[in-house]
Amino acid sequence: QVQLVESGGGLVQAGGSLRLSCAASGIIFRPNVMGWFRQAPGKEREFVAGIASRGARTTYVDSVKGRFTISRDNAKNTVYLQMNSLKPEDTAVYYCAADLHDGSIAIATLAYEYWGQGTQVTVSS
Repeated sequence: QVQLVESGGGLVQAGGSLRLSCAASGIIFRPNVMGWFRQAPGKEREFVAGIASRGARTTYVDSVKGRFTISRDNAKNTVYLQMNSLKPEDTAVYYCAADLHDGSIAIATLAYEYWGQGTQVTVSS
């Protein structure tokens, strides 16, 4: 059974930092693309960042470039999202997702086969 479990969310003031983790089990962690998405109340789920199987390729949505960093530790079957200089508009439920097909980093939710349960990130102004 595939499981993705996120952790690390919470409440932080604007300008602060959080580090999200996503532990994967039940799947072959390599090769595949891992992604982070977020969904704010009343909005559609959006792509935030993605990382290819060996970690050499990453992709970010423009609004987080220079502030967020995605990384992965294949030995621990874990992917991370370091979030710095957080803004109130970053408030959302953050989800990690796994695309079992290695290759290009997709930004569409339909490309990802497995999802975590989400972790809440709240940034106060």
